[in-house]
Amino acid sequence: MADYQKLFEINVFGVQRINRAAIPHLRKQKSGVIIYISSLLGRMALPFYGPYNSSKWALEALAENYRVELSGFGIENCIIEPGGYPTTFMESLLLPSDQSRDTEYGEFLHAPKAMFAGFEQALHSNPAQNPQNVADAIAEVLQMPIGEKPFRTVVDSMGMGTPLTEYNQQLEQIMNGVYSNFGMNQMLKVQG
Repeated sequence: MADYQKLFEINVFGVQRINRAAIPHLRKQKSGVIIYISSLLGRMALPFYGPYNSSKWALEALAENYRVELSGFGIENCIIEPGGYPTTFMESLLLPSDQSRDTEYGEFLHAPKAMFAGFEQALHSNPAQNPQNVADAIAEVLQMPIGEKPFRTVVDSMGMGTPLTEYNQQLEQIMNGVYSNFGMNQMLKVQG
């Protein structure tokens, strides 16, 4: 539980604290943009990333709610969804603090380490997967006019981005349909 709590403290509760501090100022000025740094692993699950996956899925839901609840105040919410990048991310992964059950897993105990090594190798062998792409995507979104920013922006050159972009587009169609059925579709667009 402590491992999950630590990651949620960073990826979800930390974001919520910042939002609660900033939103009153943004509402007062009747405009603003909130950028969330999520992950493609907030849209799909990979094995052995359980705490990270679930914290990013929670962040996605948090951003979804803020998107519709703040749109009438002129506050735009956008999610950046990076894929994996050759950074210190792998070195910073939380390793289980409780290893008392390790012997119960037999050879499967070594599967996470092998998967992480293969993933890291794939990242380092793809020069197009440059962390600068994430910063560039954020800057590009921020330069777009209010009301024209995409809610989700996928940033990936490893092959996960294209299918997840299509998934995001399908979800957006579902959201538009559901919100239209309930007469709330104006909440999906920031009010200038």
